[in-house]
Amino acid sequence: MRFKSNKKDHQTRALYWQIENLYQCLDSLYGTQGLVLRASKLDAIDLITSEQLEKKILGLHRILAEDPTITELKFHGDLEQEAAYLEDLLAEESARRSVEADWQKRVQEKVDQNYQVYVRDLQAQLFKEQNNSPENARTLKKLGLIEKMERTGLNRSALELLRPNTLEELIGQEKALTALLAKLNTPYPQHLILYGPPGVGKTSCARLALEMIKGRASSCFTEEAPFVEVDGTTLRWDPREATNPLLGSVHDPIYQGARSDLAEAGIPEPKLGLVTEAHGGILFIDEIGEMDPELQNKLLKVLEDKRVYFDSSYYDPHDERVPQYIKQIFENGLPADFILIGATTRSRESISPALRSRCMEVFFEPLTPPHIQQIVQNSAHKLGIDIEPGVAELISQYTSEGRSANKLLVDAYALALNETEELNEPLLVLKRHVHQAVQFSRIAPVLPPIETDSNEIGRILGLGAQHYHGTILEIEAVAFPACRSGAGSIRFNDTAGTMARDSLFNAASVLRRDLAANIKDYDLHINIVGGAKVDGPSAGLALYLVIVSAITEVPIRQDVAVTGELSLRGRVKPVGAIWEKIQAARQAGLRKVLLPAANLKDVPAGITDLEIVPLDSTEQAYPHIFAGPLPVLTRGV
Repeated sequence: MRFKSNKKDHQTRALYWQIENLYQCLDSLYGTQGLVLRASKLDAIDLITSEQLEKKILGLHRILAEDPTITELKFHGDLEQEAAYLEDLLAEESARRSVEADWQKRVQEKVDQNYQVYVRDLQAQLFKEQNNSPENARTLKKLGLIEKMERTGLNRSALELLRPNTLEELIGQEKALTALLAKLNTPYPQHLILYGPPGVGKTSCARLALEMIKGRASSCFTEEAPFVEVDGTTLRWDPREATNPLLGSVHDPIYQGARSDLAEAGIPEPKLGLVTEAHGGILFIDEIGEMDPELQNKLLKVLEDKRVYFDSSYYDPHDERVPQYIKQIFENGLPADFILIGATTRSRESISPALRSRCMEVFFEPLTPPHIQQIVQNSAHKLGIDIEPGVAELISQYTSEGRSANKLLVDAYALALNETEELNEPLLVLKRHVHQAVQFSRIAPVLPPIETDSNEIGRILGLGAQHYHGTILEIEAVAFPACRSGAGSIRFNDTAGTMARDSLFNAASVLRRDLAANIKDYDLHINIVGGAKVDGPSAGLALYLVIVSAITEVPIRQDVAVTGELSLRGRVKPVGAIWEKIQAARQAGLRKVLLPAANLKDVPAGITDLEIVPLDSTEQAYPHIFAGPLPVLTRGV
């Protein structure tokens, strides 16, 4: 390029040749073709071929800065400063290219030096891949055996088949289901503890309740909400934090075997727990009362934070080799926002107070004989069998649990099936098959047969409850004249427990006040048949009445049951487990139950087959319990 004839200025000409020299240096640095390609990429072709010096400088600036957005000179018209600045940029680019060339040369020299080593290693690797396969005849045979096993399987378990799959199959738990749905089907669901005896449908109820409310407008559970189920008896806490299936743990790269690629780099690997799997859904812990107390406390922390945190002495936050997801876990923890539903067969007092304070409570009721009979009928329909009339009633005499009823029916079904040579019609299960199943399993009736049409002296029926099941307590008493007046004694079986013994002493004190005879003139022997242990004071009224019968020889009606704590003033105080006790009286075929007046509110509604008599004092029980002349009472004797 040449100046026009009118460009005579010496300074401008020098600046022009300075710029031309810079372009020649670029041509040497990149090559002519490389320079043209770079200029084209940076939209500088028109600038470098321009007749105007300013445009040529601007094009040179774009090429050296590798920025196509530059539209004006850096020093705003001072072309000498622009040229000096571009010389600095060209010097830096030349130095960088020189260093890169030297580095590439040294790398190539190293490659050349080790070329033979690389070739030998590559050949060895290829040979190993082609000729050192891990498979051989023995390993392939074992693989085939496993694949054959995968194609072979037994049918489903009968108990799995009979598990409730719809709400209609949950028998006898309408109130509990309504309460459970009300506490879950809300924008603000609460953690829950389900109390009740085994085999009444606590797990099935919780699972079906979640399926019902998924995706509802009033529910916070989405269609993808998980239901994670675990048995609390299998959850154990390791003080060393080596493993924790509930909350999660960290496998260090040395002792616990982190993933191989992490272990080689010395990076710990977090293992997610059930609380993270249940995020956004329900974590159901069966038998939550059996969990380790320390683990319960750690679970409470997760419930409060709605996150679970991990720590490891092997974690280095500045190690660039640590994957981002592991950094995220160690620095921020993992979300664990779920609803806890715990189920237990224990009493509420046996559950951690801290856990109970964070949970709503729902009580499942024991099943009655009609409920068991309906379950047996439904299960027979699922199995596709017929049952003889009376089979359902017979099974209800031996169990009050739905699961146990199904087990007994399945056992009888198996006995009937083994007696049948050809199965052309629906199988018929007879009562004798149930009797055989009962004998083989050595099952005793839930409540032994009780003769209710008689009257007996010194025998009374009390009511107790254990593990959400009501029981009938048969209490006996005999009275003998003492060998010496005023030197009588009282004997009571030790297995009944200290609370029952205290109730007996209360009853003896009230008797000294109420009875015309002096209780110290008698040797009394009181026995709770079967060696039952009475955990509460509810046998106090029954003990009082049976001793009165033994001393006065007034017979007691055997179709009446009694429950209530006895105070030293002769008042009948309220007791617990009224629902269970009443169901036990109904199942035993009794006609009347005497209970504290304060417990009248606890009596289930709709009971028509049993007379309920509320009591405030001992003498109010006399007309209902004694079948002969009422005992003579003298206050203050």
